[in-house]
Amino acid sequence: MPVKTIRFGIIGCGLMGREFASAAARWCHLTEFSVRPEIVAIGDANPSLFPWYRDHFPSIRQATADYRELLGNAEVEVVYCALPHHLHREVYCAAIEAGKHLMGEKPFGIDQPANAAILACAAQHPEIFVRCSSEYPFYPAVQRIGAMIEAGAFGRVIEAGAGFLHSSDLDPQKPLNWKRLVAFNGQYGCLGDLGMHVCHVPFRAGWFPRNVRAICSKIVSQRPDGKGGLAPCETWDNATLFCETTDPGSGQNFPLTLKTQRIAPGEKDTWCLEVLGTRAAARFSTKNPRRLELLEYSGGEQVWGQIDMGYESAFKTITGGIFEFGFPDAILQMWAAFLHELEHGRPPRRFAGCVTPEETALSHALFTAALQSQAAAAVVALPDHNSRT
Repeated sequence: MPVKTIRFGIIGCGLMGREFASAAARWCHLTEFSVRPEIVAIGDANPSLFPWYRDHFPSIRQATADYRELLGNAEVEVVYCALPHHLHREVYCAAIEAGKHLMGEKPFGIDQPANAAILACAAQHPEIFVRCSSEYPFYPAVQRIGAMIEAGAFGRVIEAGAGFLHSSDLDPQKPLNWKRLVAFNGQYGCLGDLGMHVCHVPFRAGWFPRNVRAICSKIVSQRPDGKGGLAPCETWDNATLFCETTDPGSGQNFPLTLKTQRIAPGEKDTWCLEVLGTRAAARFSTKNPRRLELLEYSGGEQVWGQIDMGYESAFKTITGGIFEFGFPDAILQMWAAFLHELEHGRPPRRFAGCVTPEETALSHALFTAALQSQAAAAVVALPDHNSRT
């Protein structure tokens, strides 16, 4: 079948820019797909990052240290912005106003006012397709859990939780970086850096927190500054949010726990999800990426079972279903979801879509309330989500 080419520019050529470029390079891994990305432009304030892209992508015809030059390139139809949080408002709005479709990184603005400004800009340009990056829900086990949620298979939800647990900052001798500085990362700290990942599935399920009690921790107070001295770490290392939310199916409230940790002993990069209901329960962790733990209850003995998930992805690929799925595959599936919705106007299923701007606004409302909760050591109520979307 004929395949339509959509021309991309990347603003921010670091790790996640390379991850997208790598996904674009293996686009042929997808089957039955009517569109494909072509990277034609790159932009970064650090030109030393450009050679890797030029060596691997002969389609690149523009490399610039000024993102405005990239946005002025008529050849570019879509931009992926993978930038520190303090640049989101300026660059995301500039991209939208330049008429470019946008995939932005979380948290979609350094704070709630910045997020509101991005959403207001998007609302003024409804012809522009705007989404936020979040890849972990594209693991096959999470797609299975999403299908169970859609089908009401859990019965009444009793409790749920999600987490993103790193050990990347466990070493106190790790040098200071921008994620430890409020001016670049924002007051949210680990919430801004990791929180959208843990909110993605709950929000898509309709589990919007009614209130939150947050417990945030600053564990390493200072780090090497790269100049022979020490500099203070200004942002939260870890945060646990205890929320009350409502099960749309039953109308009953239940507890939702969300964990974001950059200092989690015993973890490397673990994303996890648990849903407990009256008819079924499910658990998944990327620590064991093939394993879906499932309990289906209809009376009598309760038995947790384990299913070895294969390559049962949201979008078909050449890989057979018996084989294993990993992080680069989740990245590819997320980008497939972005281009599918850009081309067709909707995701194929509720949990096979990227984070929407409205969902980023919900995350900012939650994270802002979490900071208030931490400061007051109290439960903070959130406005009804219908008034925020």
